[in-house]
Amino acid sequence: MEYKDYYKILGVDKNVSNDEIKKAYRKLAKKYHPDLNPNDRKAQEKFKDINEAYQVLGDEDKRNKYDTFGNGYNFTNGQNFDPSQFGFENFGDGYRYTYTTGGGEGFSDFFNMFFGGSDFGIGDIFGDRTMGRSNYNRPNPQSYESEIDISIEEGYKGTTKNVSLRIGNETKYLSVKVPRGILPGKKIKIKGEKAGIHGDIYFKINFIVDEKYKLEGLDIYQRVNLFPWEAALGTKIVVDTLAGKIKVTIPPNMEGGKKIRIPKKGYRDMKGNMGDLYIEANIVNPSNLTEKQKRLYQQLKDISN
Repeated sequence: MEYKDYYKILGVDKNVSNDEIKKAYRKLAKKYHPDLNPNDRKAQEKFKDINEAYQVLGDEDKRNKYDTFGNGYNFTNGQNFDPSQFGFENFGDGYRYTYTTGGGEGFSDFFNMFFGGSDFGIGDIFGDRTMGRSNYNRPNPQSYESEIDISIEEGYKGTTKNVSLRIGNETKYLSVKVPRGILPGKKIKIKGEKAGIHGDIYFKINFIVDEKYKLEGLDIYQRVNLFPWEAALGTKIVVDTLAGKIKVTIPPNMEGGKKIRIPKKGYRDMKGNMGDLYIEANIVNPSNLTEKQKRLYQQLKDISN
């Protein structure tokens, strides 16, 4: 079997970063793309080698596996060797393994020896469709997952979060826009190329516990403090909701824990659906009673007895 020096194929040093590998790949892939060289068989073969090299070096796990093998032996690009002598089964002399896709183009035997001939696909390497379509394999980028914690208010209004993501030995920094109306558990997809990451990142949205608001579905539950006389006699209060300040009428004889429903003042999702707001009465005493208030409370106690 022929050894493939993927670093030499991309024209990069073995210690280069992922960003440099991607830059070299994009430059060569554009130069040798089959759509730009329709009648040049050598260019098309070169494109396949470039594509295969990036599929390995552009993926951290595959690159580590490839480096572990290559560092142990002083192979040169194009050198013939017997895979069975290095622990690879069913790849002895005279055995040829060929993997093909529906378009008739496949990865090399050397690639299949490591990765079993999986078809990966990288999407449009140029970021658009201007280069046309082809049947050539395109490596499939790895995806990453992380989480972002936001408040209910941030989810309602939308926000931007600066986050860090550990990819291999590098820390990447991203600015993630969280759309208004997102719900907990939903995921935001970010294209990794914006941060020099090969693959997409999926951020799961978590809502942190909020002392002011409680979200159930699209309904918001909010507690308001009332003094005993306000609960007994009724009053008007200003409530600071997600949608802004509103006036709420508290009816007489309001009991602690009792709720008042205010339609269409709850959470609004990304489709514009609105939940309701439930105001829950929480009866409290003043932290410091005046002498007059104490006398009135005493009178009330005496009358009640």
